[in-house]
Amino acid sequence: MASEFQDPGWLKQERKLVSRAKRGDRDAFGALYRAFAGALYQRVLLPKLQNPAAAEDALAETFITAWQRLDGFEDRGVSLFSWLARIASNKAIDLHRGRGRADRAAANLERLVEPLLAPVPGEDDDLVRQIDAPALRAKVAEVLDRIHPRYRRAIELRFLQGLSRDDCAARLEVKLGTFDVVLLRALRAFRKEWDHDG
Repeated sequence: MASEFQDPGWLKQERKLVSRAKRGDRDAFGALYRAFAGALYQRVLLPKLQNPAAAEDALAETFITAWQRLDGFEDRGVSLFSWLARIASNKAIDLHRGRGRADRAAANLERLVEPLLAPVPGEDDDLVRQIDAPALRAKVAEVLDRIHPRYRRAIELRFLQGLSRDDCAARLEVKLGTFDVVLLRALRAFRKEWDHDG
C-alpha cells in the first residue's frame, strides 16, 4: 500500500471524508479523488495499461464505480486506497479484455473479405493472392448499408479510413472502452449480414 496513506493523521482525516461521502457529500468525495487519483494512475493503472489515455479512462471509471459502491466499503483500519486499487485493477483487466476482443474482431474482418481475394498468377508465375478491389468495395458497401449507422461509422473509421482506436473514439465522441464495445458489436452485425448473403 502507498506509504503516505498509512499515516495515522491521514487515516483519521480519510475516515471523516469517507463518512461524509457516504452521506452524499460530493465535496468530500472530491477530496478523496484528489488524494488518491494520482497514486492510482501512476502506481496501478499506467503500469498495467501502458497507455496514458487508457489509464485516464480507467481512472474515471474507477471513481464512478467507487462513488456507486461506497456504501459497501467497510473501514477495517486501513486506507481506502487498497479498496480503490482493487477496483482500478479490475478496470484495467476489463480494458485489456476489450482490446483483445477488438484485435480479434480486426482479424475477423480480414476473414470476412477473404472470399473476395482471388488467386491469380503473379509476374513470376507463382500463385499470389490479390484483391478484386471493385468487387470488394461494392460488397463491403452493400453490407455496410444494411447495418446500424453507428456500427457502419465505427467500421468505416477503423478499417476503411484506418484511424487509430483513440481517433475513432474521439470522432464518435465516446470513451475508448466504449468504442471497443461498439466496434465489436459492429463487426458482429457486419458478419451476420455478410453470412446472410451466403
